[in-house]
This record gives sequence, C-alpha cells and structure tokens, in this order.
Amino acid sequence: MEESEHRFISWPVLAMMAFVTVIGFEDIMYNFKNQGMGVITSWIIMMFLYVIPYALMVGQLGSIFNHEGGGLSSWIRGTNGEFLGYFTAWTYWAASIPYVVDSAQSVIVGFGWAFTGSNEFQAKMPNSLFTLVTFIIFIIFIIVQRHLANSMEVLSTIGGFAMFAMTVLFVILSIVGLSQSGWHMATQPMNIHTIIPKFDLKYLTTIGLLIYAVNGAELVAPFVTRMKKPKVEFPKAMITLALMTTFLTIFGSFSLGIFFDANHLPNDLKMNGDYYAFQALGQQYGVGNLFMYIYAWTSVIYMCALLAVLLDAMTRMLIADTGDKYMPKFLQKKNASGLPINGYILTCALSGFIMLLGVFLPEMNDIFNWLLNLNGIISPGVTCWIFFAFMRVRKNSAKYPSEYVFIKNDKIAYDFGLFLLVVTAAATIFGIAPQDVSTYSGTWWYELVINIVAIFVLIGLGALLPLIRKREEEYGIAFDKAQWSAMIATTLIAIIAMVWLGGSHFSARITLIVVIAAVALLLLWLIGRRKPVQTNLKNS
Repeated sequence: MEESEHRFISWPVLAMMAFVTVIGFEDIMYNFKNQGMGVITSWIIMMFLYVIPYALMVGQLGSIFNHEGGGLSSWIRGTNGEFLGYFTAWTYWAASIPYVVDSAQSVIVGFGWAFTGSNEFQAKMPNSLFTLVTFIIFIIFIIVQRHLANSMEVLSTIGGFAMFAMTVLFVILSIVGLSQSGWHMATQPMNIHTIIPKFDLKYLTTIGLLIYAVNGAELVAPFVTRMKKPKVEFPKAMITLALMTTFLTIFGSFSLGIFFDANHLPNDLKMNGDYYAFQALGQQYGVGNLFMYIYAWTSVIYMCALLAVLLDAMTRMLIADTGDKYMPKFLQKKNASGLPINGYILTCALSGFIMLLGVFLPEMNDIFNWLLNLNGIISPGVTCWIFFAFMRVRKNSAKYPSEYVFIKNDKIAYDFGLFLLVVTAAATIFGIAPQDVSTYSGTWWYELVINIVAIFVLIGLGALLPLIRKREEEYGIAFDKAQWSAMIATTLIAIIAMVWLGGSHFSARITLIVVIAAVALLLLWLIGRRKPVQTNLKNS
C-alpha cells in the first residue's frame, strides 16, 4: 500500500524535533560554569567531531531496526543477543534515575524563584528538608501522571518548545543589547585566548557533561523511515541539528559572558544561573524581573510535565522491553489499572537511595551539583551502547541492510564508531572524579565514593535481576516472606546507620559507610542463598 504524501516527515520538522530533545538553556549554563568562555571552543569541537557523526550513526541504526521501534535496546538485541539487549534497556533506565531526581529538584528550585523572585527559598532550606520535599514530589507525580498522563505529554511538548524559545530570546536580546550604549562584557579581557580552554585533568572531567548536554538524538531515530527520501533528507536534518546546536551553544555561551565574569563565577551558577541570567537581562532592559518570572514559570510547567511523563514512561519501558526471560515476575506485576506498581516502587526506592547519598553533602547547592555531575557520568556511559551497536553493524553490513548509510566504506565507518566509543568511555571514566569542590578535600573524597556507589548499585542491580528471575523459574518464587523481611530489615538498618553517620567527619563517614555497605551486601547474599520455603510452586 502506497503511503500518502502528508504522512511523511520533512527534514526541517525532524531537525526541530531532535533539537528540542538535544539542547536547552540549562545545558549551556552547566558547561559554562565548568569551562567558562573556553566552552565556546569545546562546543565547536563537539559539534563537528561528535554531534554530527553521532546523529548520523543513530540515523542508520534507526533505519535498520525500524520494525522493532528503533530503540537503543533493540539495536543491541539485534546485534548482540537477548541478554545484552536486556542489559542495555536496564542501563538506559538506570541512567534515567539521576535525571528524574535532578528534574524533581529543578521543580523545587523553579517554584522557589517563581514565588519569591530570588534564591532565598532554596538557600535557607536544610538538606534534609530538600531531600524530603524532593521525595514527596516523586510520590505526588506518580499519582498525578496516572490521571493526567496524556495531558502531561502535551504540556511537556509545549514546555519544551517554550524553553527553546526562551533560550533563543535570551541569546538574541543579549547580543542586540550589547550593541547599545551602557552595555559591556562582564568577562574581561575578551580575546582569542579567553575562548581557548585549558586542556588539563580538570578539563577531562567535564567532557562527560558536554556529552550529556548533546546526546538524545536517538529519540528521533524511529522517524528515519517516515521520511520520503531518508538517504538525502536525514543527513540534512542532522546537519541542520548540528548547525542550530552550534549556533545556540556558541552564542549562548557568549551571551552568558555578557552578564557573568567567566573568571569569577557564582558558586551556585548551575542551580540558579539561568534565573540569574534572565534577571540580569530584564534589569538591563528596564523591565525588572519580568523575564525571570516568565522563564521560572515556563521551567516549572515544563519540568513538572516532564517529570510526570518520565516517571511513567521509564517504568513502563523497562518492564515492557525486557520480557519474561530476565525480568522478575514480581516487577512485572500490574494493578487493576494496568500500572506496574512494583516497578514504580523500585523507581522510588532507587531515587530515594540516590537522594540519600547526597543528603550528607555540606549544602543544597552541593547536592544539586553532585547529582547533575552524576548525570554526566551515567548518561555518556549509556551512550557507549550506540557506538558499540554501530560498530557491530558495520562489521557485518551485509547482514544489516539500511535505507540510509553513514559513510559507505565499512572500515572507515567502523573506525569512526570506535573513535567515538573510546572518547565517550574515557569521558565517563574521567567524569567519576568530583567537580565543583576543592580537589582532595573531605567533600571531594566523599563525592568520589558516592559516585562509585551510585554507579555500582544502579548498574549492578541490573545484573542481579536475571539471577532473581532464575530463582523464580527454579523455585516458583524468588524469595519467601521471611527472606523478604530479612532483606528489608538489613537494608533499613544499613540506611539508618548511614543516616546516623551523617554528622561525622568525612573520612570517618566514608570508611564506616564502606564497611556498613560491605556487611549489608554479605548479609543479603547469605539470605539469598537459602531456598525459599514455598518450593511446591515450582511445577505449578
């Protein structure tokens, strides 16, 4: 049956769809804080050596596996088998945990600015209250999305475009304003040396957040086959995406240099910088806090909608995309409304665990920065799967025919995929080193430990679930009530012990937390070794 003309997606529309998912004002702000005006050079390098080839590789993978929805896990499943497909789905889901926690915290920050017009609300909030409010927001939005899921999807789409519009507005008004009398660059001197970053170890630790800022093109991969002439139109869309992203990141960073001295940036720039920027823009144009309030409410609406959609979509995706072979039955259990209730509990539990790790940091700003930087570790790590799948495809291209092909020569294409895989893996590893704190201070060592713990738990749990599923197949159930009770009690005791250690010295806290975690893991392992009592369900 011939598809009608109006059902095709044009390349400008696809480019715009990808653009909204890839870059935002906060991404520009975060990396400006990390690298100052030197980030301009980093953005140029990223666009031509990373974003364009990355997006075009995604296009070929989406074209090959279009019948499976074009998702990342289906690409790995189709090239490397069922287990790695499952594990990719898990890691993609696990990478969403820090993101949704970060989104929930951004909601709190947004409301603070929307109601008070300053950073006073979050500046005075204790860490424990901040964590508690964040967790309450999780619970509220799990309830809200159940009734308003479709509305939230519409709101997140509208909010996404509104956020993009506010970013463009900021860049245009800043650059136009600079030509007016009375305006000047806060960053001085402004010359070629200012925009060249210092390529040292600290720089390497910030690359992960750059990659985190520009990834997301895989979300539009399934639309490749809905284009009329994908071989011609998809590269146009991706090159347009790269050009728009390059324009916005370069001029966005330059615009920030108008209002902030890149040599002396506020410590809370990652958390409050976008609000400071719009506040400064409004004051320069003589409209007070108008721009800031518009941006604050735009951010609140967008982040609320995004949070609700994410909490629902990520849980459903995990349960639906991994199948019966590796996912325990108790996680697939649904209530009368068809919701994976135990999946939601797992999401909340892991989100609470991540928040608990950060609650002992000195200030709320440290929590926000740490969580953001955690995204800069886990998200690039998951992106490695994309390049791995692409390399597998190009190693045996005859087995994977595609309507669109990135670089006809398989050897060159494979080497390009390997290059991006190595770069992304290196950025992930270097990103584990803490940022935004004094090197080798107590806080630095604590953040290093909780970075490793967070990665170990989020990724390691994905390796344990197939073993739990195996127990279900062998015994009929994974654990009996006594085992569940013992594991829950052990976990709670470990958590209480860690909370009790919250006020101790960092070095003592790190040592004791490691010991408690090791003992808890040992006890959980010993509990799990025992066969469940209800073995009579095995053959039922």
